[in-house]
Amino acid sequence: MRRFVSFGPALVVLLTVVAVLLGAPAAVRRIDAARTSARIVLAQATLRDDDILERLNHAVRAVADTVRPSVVHLDVLGTRGDGRSFAGRSTGSGWVYDAQGYIVTNAHVVRGASRISVEFANGRTVEAERIRGESFVADPFTDIAIIKVPRDDDLFPLRRASGVMPRQGERVFVFGSPFGFKFSMSEGIISGLGRDPSTANDFEGFTNFIQTDAAVNPGNSGGPLVDIRGRVVGMNVAIATGRDNQGTVAEGQSAGISFAIPLGTIEFVVDQLIENGTVRRGFMGLSAGGGRGDPTRYIPELKRAGVRVPDVQRDGPAEAAGVRRGDIITEIAGHSIVSWEMLRSVVTSLKPRQAVPVRLWRDGSEVDVTVTLGEYPQQSQLEIPSAGRALTTFGIRFGFFRTDAGKPIVGGIETGSAAERAGLKEGQLILKVGERAVGTWNEVFAAAAEQGLLLGKPVDFEVAETAEQQSSVKSVRVRVPR
Repeated sequence: MRRFVSFGPALVVLLTVVAVLLGAPAAVRRIDAARTSARIVLAQATLRDDDILERLNHAVRAVADTVRPSVVHLDVLGTRGDGRSFAGRSTGSGWVYDAQGYIVTNAHVVRGASRISVEFANGRTVEAERIRGESFVADPFTDIAIIKVPRDDDLFPLRRASGVMPRQGERVFVFGSPFGFKFSMSEGIISGLGRDPSTANDFEGFTNFIQTDAAVNPGNSGGPLVDIRGRVVGMNVAIATGRDNQGTVAEGQSAGISFAIPLGTIEFVVDQLIENGTVRRGFMGLSAGGGRGDPTRYIPELKRAGVRVPDVQRDGPAEAAGVRRGDIITEIAGHSIVSWEMLRSVVTSLKPRQAVPVRLWRDGSEVDVTVTLGEYPQQSQLEIPSAGRALTTFGIRFGFFRTDAGKPIVGGIETGSAAERAGLKEGQLILKVGERAVGTWNEVFAAAAEQGLLLGKPVDFEVAETAEQQSSVKSVRVRVPR
């Protein structure tokens, strides 16, 4: 009996411990639930009393309401080289530039177009008018084109952030028709400036792109990039993809990096296209030195970078202004210059005969000069590697740009390419492009570009099978694929 009594307190303690172990989790859950309930009530009160997110939503909706009526969806129809039947159809985007009915888009969106249908956000669809007898007018070197619709009260030109320099970190919005989903909107920030994605053009063009992380996909091309005020700051042109991180305009899906043409370039090009159908660009007379090394130089005294001048063209605008070989250019017309591509883009977005302030670093001090620009020579735009990039797109392999009997030789043809379908073959000599006799690949490209090859127009090539058969020639019609 005494032994039994001696176990009683221990049994009570044991039962108590068991009860605590069994009941504690439930108690803890009740306490945690009470705390969670209190947090929910507090959060709901915060959302009710603080309208910051509603104000943000209101602002973003206002951007959409401001921009959407000015965005257009483009349905582009192309023709075969013989002009007899439709061979291709593509879609893209654009935006209303002015009250006269001019609409801006990418040149690659409308390249080769015979007919362009323009759809507005309210559902109205019109056929684009002809401009100077053409479906569109474009500058392929910046990938900018204009089309025109009838002037109407329903036209709402987009406001432009003219003269405003975009800055990294600023919030932006993208509009367009990704994958055919018309009048879509996405959001991001400006993640970089002065970008030069090397494959964003089919040839050497003028770049200085804005980089964003907004979602941009095929079909967004030509759509506007706008700021938080609903003002245009750029135009979608290319994306980087997992397959091609150098920028593509034709295919692939967004990998979080997209590129846009800055408004300054757009206005410079579009105003000239509207006025006279061509674009004249500024020229300083600087040479890249044959591409020998990166000319970017860091200046410790200024704690910033600039571009070293590899060479100065004799009797050119830069030499006349006192620019010397070895100078480091840090600013042109108020734009900071940190790469050769940026220097080239800034200069070519200024007009010939314009007096431009240039800041240099020379012998340990800053020097300011004024350069009166010349006109960028067209032949500089139509030389290798531009010729190589453009005609490689068509499917021609050059074979180190060989010639025979004073005529360029086709080095090879890509299987299944447009060049093969046109009838070009490896080893053929190109005698003429249109009516123009050619002796070099630069001349081939220049003649083809002048006849509209870069804008999708068919161009006739006169070829011979060998040097000995130049008296027996045939004509093949070629065009850069859309």
